Amino acid sequence: MQTPSIIEVLSREIPEAKFAALDSLDGMPTVGVDLEFLVQTALVLRDAPELRFVFLADVVAIDYYPREPRYEINYLMACPGAAGYGDAPKRLRLKIQVQSGQSVPSLSGVWASANWGERETFDFFGVLFDGHPDLRRILMPDDWEGYPMRKDYPVQINQPVKTYEPLQVTEEEFVANMKKAGRAPDSRQAPKQ
Repeated sequence: MQTPSIIEVLSREIPEAKFAALDSLDGMPTVGVDLEFLVQTALVLRDAPELRFVFLADVVAIDYYPREPRYEINYLMACPGAAGYGDAPKRLRLKIQVQSGQSVPSLSGVWASANWGERETFDFFGVLFDGHPDLRRILMPDDWEGYPMRKDYPVQINQPVKTYEPLQVTEEEFVANMKKAGRAPDSRQAPKQ
């Protein structure tokens, strides 16, 4: 199913919303929607018989600092095309734009798998999800300050970057280690053909 067909179904179900067909380098159908229609759009994508995107695979945030809207959130979803779950396998990328300090409605009530992705987005970018059942850090320690995936996060490097590191053992030590491990061929054996 191509992007125009998906937008046609969405526009029929939510006539007040504006949907945009967006370019995609990987050929995946990509639809943009305003933040205010996110939950309605997700419900139609999941429940409409022509669509049936019942699997939310990932929630991915991108920081475009200093641009506003600063964040873009991508929801990657699939329809398996199995009995009762759509007529054919298909996938979709749904994109929303988020201003700095703006919160996003949680989709964890639509797809349970959104729970982890939204927590991860909060943990790394600081984007808040309204209505999320357990919005707290998931990968960073609880006492971590800031959001490390933001482009304005202060990164401190105390060591020079290593572009070349010499071999730590001599060639003779390497061969001896390989023989000890039983991995080096014995020079008396004939090579295998």
